[in-house]
Amino acid sequence: MYLDSAYIVKYYVNEPDADAARRVIRKASHICSSALARIEVTCVFHRHVREGSLTPAQGYELIDLFHAHADAGLWSLIPVSDGVLRATSTLIRGLPRSVPLRAGDAIHLASALEARETEIWTTDRHLLAAAAYVGLSGCRM
Repeated sequence: MYLDSAYIVKYYVNEPDADAARRVIRKASHICSSALARIEVTCVFHRHVREGSLTPAQGYELIDLFHAHADAGLWSLIPVSDGVLRATSTLIRGLPRSVPLRAGDAIHLASALEARETEIWTTDRHLLAAAAYVGLSGCRM
C-alpha cells in the first residue's frame, strides 16, 4: 500500500478522515511512501504547531515518533535516488498539458511505480488525476 504524506500524517494527527485512515493503515501488510515523506510529514507537524492545533512539545514528540517509526520499518520509505528523479522527469514529460502536478507529487508517483505498487492513497485531487495517466489507481477515504 502506497501512501502520500497526507495519509501518513492522519496516522498521527486528528484530521478529517483520520480514524478511517488509521483503520486502513492498521490492516495493511506493507506500507510504503517516498523518503520525501520525512520532510513533508515534518513540515505538516510544524504547520500544526504554527497554527496552534499542537503545542511545540507535541509537535516535537510527533516528529520524533514518526522518524522512529520510519527507522523501525513501519513506513517503508523509498529512497529518492537519481533513478527515481530521472523516472519522475520522464513521468512528467509524458503527462498531458492539462494535468497539473507539483514536484513532490510527481516524486510520489514515480516512487509508487518504483515500488511496483498498483495504487496510491492520497487526498490530493491533482495527484489522483495524474495517477490514472501513469497506470496507478488513485484511492481516498
